[in-house]
Amino acid sequence: MAEKKIQLFKGGKEERPMVKVPAGKFLYGINKEEAETGEFYIDRFPVTCAEYKKFVEATGHRDPANWRAHEIPEGKKDHPVVEVNWDDAVAYAEWAGKRLPLDKEWEKAARSTDGRTWPWGNEWSIEKCNVFSDGTSPVGKYSPEGDSPYGAADMAGNVWEWIGGGSSNQLRAPLRGGDWLDGPEEAKTTHVRMHTPRRKNPFVGFRCVSDEAEPVK
Repeated sequence: MAEKKIQLFKGGKEERPMVKVPAGKFLYGINKEEAETGEFYIDRFPVTCAEYKKFVEATGHRDPANWRAHEIPEGKKDHPVVEVNWDDAVAYAEWAGKRLPLDKEWEKAARSTDGRTWPWGNEWSIEKCNVFSDGTSPVGKYSPEGDSPYGAADMAGNVWEWIGGGSSNQLRAPLRGGDWLDGPEEAKTTHVRMHTPRRKNPFVGFRCVSDEAEPVK
């Protein structure tokens, strides 16, 4: 996994690498309207199967739907966890001392302040994300070339990511980022898909954010 020279942070109880997104204004949505967020820290990568297994073992939470006998599918330890619904993602985030990103937070982390179309810029490149493929890829496989300006990886393709700010009773919940079966349109930083929050499928995972974090020395 290629490493980009950025400052990494750690937040919550799980010392997963996070990157800092500064407070301030940015261009939001297709129409590039001015919006603003506070400072926050976002997981550099989606939560992997191996990391999710720690949560399951520590709490007794149910396994993802595609696991058998509490075992991660072969060869998928460093792939994003999938077959988890919105409640599962929220439960993991709370256990880790974090939360799911809000919609504006996710988009800002993916496109920075300049209104770019994809995390890496305005020119499409199938070499910088996992799309049009036959399954998930290890997190960070397309890093650093496909990273956002803040250093967040896999924010285009690989798996859709659950967005927070709702409740377990919501009828529809937003997803961001596109997945391994999609193409450039779904991978845009502005694309939103609405999904039934209690549904699980092989295209959806998540990452977390924290309002506080410490630099990794």
